[in-house]
Amino acid sequence: MTVGDSREMTSAAKSTLAGALQDSGLSDRHRDILDAAAALFAERGYAATSVRDIGERVGLLGGSLYHYIKSKEALFVRIHDIALQVAEDRIRAAIAPLSDPWARLEAACVTMMEIQLDPNSLTMPLMNDFASAPAEIRERLVEKRDTFELVFRDLIAALPLDPALDRGVYRLLLLTLLNNVSGWYRPGRMTPDELGRQILRIFRHEAEKQ
Repeated sequence: MTVGDSREMTSAAKSTLAGALQDSGLSDRHRDILDAAAALFAERGYAATSVRDIGERVGLLGGSLYHYIKSKEALFVRIHDIALQVAEDRIRAAIAPLSDPWARLEAACVTMMEIQLDPNSLTMPLMNDFASAPAEIRERLVEKRDTFELVFRDLIAALPLDPALDRGVYRLLLLTLLNNVSGWYRPGRMTPDELGRQILRIFRHEAEKQ
């Protein structure tokens, strides 16, 4: 099976935050609150979003809202974790049908670009708003992010790389590029799909010429 074939399957199984919340077993009201908070965090960032803003978005006063949430911090952590899980699920769905190590990593890169560069996605704004979160909750966010990055650790561990190449450095360089592409990407020259393939082509070329 080719990477192109796997992408069709990935699109069919594409996860969203809304879908994740729908399958969470929460009440409709609780899902509405999480969905509204996710949208506000994505639109304004953590620091500029207040509990009052969230309450106004769903038509609840502060006291009633706290029946569903413990704090803004706890709410952000939960939504951040859901966003990362959505991204991880999409990547795992993309690589599942593939066996070739390079094809699997390419599928992961392409999927990351589709998530990162989707203008309607709530996932990446939430994942990328790390710096504005209070120091006391960053440790929890880092823990979940480290779990997410295990997907790439395992993919890179399976590559036939020259022993002289440090796989940890290789992974960090690749993830740094993938996680920051939205800061410089401009639509037109390449689609997210093409950009993901190009990034992998460069990393593979550099690895194989050693």
